[in-house]
Amino acid sequence: MRGSDFAELKAFVAIVERRSFARAAEHLGLSPSALSQTIRQLEGRIGARLLNRTTRSVAPTASGEQLYMRIAPLFRDMAAAVAEASESTAQIRGTLRINTLGMAARTVIAPRLARFHQENPDVVLDIVVDDTLADIVYGRFDAGIRVGGRLEKDMVAVRLTPDLAMVAVASPAYLARHGLPKSPADLHDHACVNWRLQADGSNYRWEFDKRGQRIEVAVDGPVVTNHADIGVAAALNGLGIAYHFEQDGVGDLLAQGRLVRVLAEWSVSRPGLYLYYPNRQHQPAALRAFIDCLLDRTPPAQPRSPGG
Repeated sequence: MRGSDFAELKAFVAIVERRSFARAAEHLGLSPSALSQTIRQLEGRIGARLLNRTTRSVAPTASGEQLYMRIAPLFRDMAAAVAEASESTAQIRGTLRINTLGMAARTVIAPRLARFHQENPDVVLDIVVDDTLADIVYGRFDAGIRVGGRLEKDMVAVRLTPDLAMVAVASPAYLARHGLPKSPADLHDHACVNWRLQADGSNYRWEFDKRGQRIEVAVDGPVVTNHADIGVAAALNGLGIAYHFEQDGVGDLLAQGRLVRVLAEWSVSRPGLYLYYPNRQHQPAALRAFIDCLLDRTPPAQPRSPGG
């Protein structure tokens, strides 16, 4: 393969994975016009259009998707090989891309950012908060963080937290006005804060379990959101009953008496938070260091940099 062929294919992969000529050009250190010319040369040499480009987005054509699926793993393997060779003699460095739930970003990552930077000053953390089930391989993320029951089968998973408790909560003022629900069916007579599922845009049906009796309830109320902070704020302000993970800040509000738990005997739990990544032979050193930090493990001693 000629050097120009390699450069054209590398440029094509960068555009598909970043879904933007501008971001790909910045990553490659090229001007957008030079990158466009590179893609035109590649399409001319192959004899097929590879990308559909509008003013707002870029997506591969059928031919482009087929080409990407064949060559992207090769580029990842080459990058991993280079990283593996360099890690034996150098400090941990580079960019680590993480796709994570908002809850995990708030409760697991944010409290450890300072420590990770102190231990790995040459690593840039690129953290994308995304509550959808994003394809981390297609998005070229090094790892993702999700609730355990929603992981793909071919991923390596590392448990980060115990199981997560779902709790129904309301403000004392709301309950003083409307009373306590005695069973999940009573929620039909209450205002509730709905949770919008980003995967398909539907509202989450609240799930309850009491000694094996499992119930799902479609609730109604004045607020629908896909952001936990909004749902909790609505409950705090007396707009209705909310249903959230206790570990995502709700536990502190319960302890302070600002929220009150209802239907406690019906609440369910979810598998804990897991970090997951593609099952590949080489695990980047930066990812190993990130996992150690999230698990509060003592990192191994790093080799000194040349001249250090």
